[in-house]
Amino acid sequence: MPRRPALPLWSSLALDRSAAASLQDQIVRYFRDAVLSGRLKGGARVPSSRVLAADHDVARITVVEAYDRLVAEGFLTSRPGSGLFVAATEGEPKVRLVAGTSRHQRKRMPKLRRNEQVFLVPERPLGLLPLSPGVPALDHFPWRDWTRITARLLRERPAHAMGYGDPRGDCGLRQAIAEYLGQARGIACTADQVIVVAGSQQGIDLTARVVAAPGAEAWVEDPGYPAARAALASAGLGIVPVPVGAEGLDAVKGAETAPRARLVLVSPSHQYPLGATMSLRRRLALLDWAERADAWILEDDYDGEYRYGGRPLAPLHTLDRGNRVLYLGTFSKVLAPGLRLGYLVVPEAAIAHFAQLKAMTDRHAPGLDQRIVARFLAEGRLAAHLRRMRVLYAGRRAALVQALRREADDFLAVDDDAGAGLNLVARLKLRADDVAASRHALERQVHAAALSPYYVGRPRERGFVLGFAGTPEDRIAPAVRILAAAIADQRPPRSRGRVQTG
Repeated sequence: MPRRPALPLWSSLALDRSAAASLQDQIVRYFRDAVLSGRLKGGARVPSSRVLAADHDVARITVVEAYDRLVAEGFLTSRPGSGLFVAATEGEPKVRLVAGTSRHQRKRMPKLRRNEQVFLVPERPLGLLPLSPGVPALDHFPWRDWTRITARLLRERPAHAMGYGDPRGDCGLRQAIAEYLGQARGIACTADQVIVVAGSQQGIDLTARVVAAPGAEAWVEDPGYPAARAALASAGLGIVPVPVGAEGLDAVKGAETAPRARLVLVSPSHQYPLGATMSLRRRLALLDWAERADAWILEDDYDGEYRYGGRPLAPLHTLDRGNRVLYLGTFSKVLAPGLRLGYLVVPEAAIAHFAQLKAMTDRHAPGLDQRIVARFLAEGRLAAHLRRMRVLYAGRRAALVQALRREADDFLAVDDDAGAGLNLVARLKLRADDVAASRHALERQVHAAALSPYYVGRPRERGFVLGFAGTPEDRIAPAVRILAAAIADQRPPRSRGRVQTG
């Protein structure tokens, strides 16, 4: 019986005209997978566009354009007068790439770098949930002013804003920031000293990489901001937790633990999360130690503009006479975190170092956004917005304190200080798992951040960091009731004693 000729490989090409992918895409994918899997060997001839189009009842131009893409991607090669062939490779690879991921391939994945000191950044739920810490009143974002400024800027069609820019940031924005800091925060600096960054997180990362070598030690507040610890650790720095008390970070304890630390990350105006204000005594002690240890201080003034019992406090930077304090500010808390814009104020001698690393990291911040914010500051819109928000936030804070005392007094003790920032701390009175309670409340769409994960060392206090700025007053009491129910569910059945730390 005569042997039937073998069918060519491409006879198995099945085109699905109801699929979302176009016929051209299906042809490209078929031949690409056949080459990568080894079913089509280097040097094998593929059918002409006319033959393949006739065999599969498609327009010839569809096949021609598919072949053009395969040639451009290096899968096929054209030999004038002979046709199209599978591109030859240098030897046969030991492991072929195929569509999907096999168990064998997962095992052969290159090893990832191991980070010996890992600080996980707590996941922040998406959406605007009640009691979320660190979120400003996005329901009161100044859309009217923002829209007008944006429209004017776009009508000007600033082509230069669409090209590459200065790694330090737009000159107009840096000038506006310098003027704003002089008026609002008492910081005397020039526009040249301002480095525009993608929020506080990048500012911390850049600082760690500029001023300290991997392996150097860095003091952090304990409890403190977990994402800041993660940024320092990812730069290779050793994290040294320094306790925070009613007067702020204790430089004496820090010097006893790590006298040769290279960097200190501190929030003197309004410590996060406890809300303490660093006393003058401890500010001077920290500056004195930094001078003797030849160390840097990174002042994170993330929400220093908000104080409800008087004028905002002067930053630590205003006391610095040795060019050791780097000042970090952000628009995330005064406008919106989605802008991803912040700024560093650095000594003149350090400008080039920060600019070079910024250029290597992400080149520069988006040009149009920078120009919008620059005009927002220069026209006084930010100052007016802050005045409105201080009144709004004072009311929301009072509503949260009242709701906690009315709805959760059996469970929580409120830190009712003079009032500052966007959050307050409520400590657990009873034995309960704050992490589990936080998770339970989140399931009911309330974001009450557990306090204990903010600590590095022990003892760890249990409680919650509660945001009031981004929560409308009518949603505060219902959210507190949900939190109280979540705490009640976590209490040991027979326990009615007060919380013990540790």
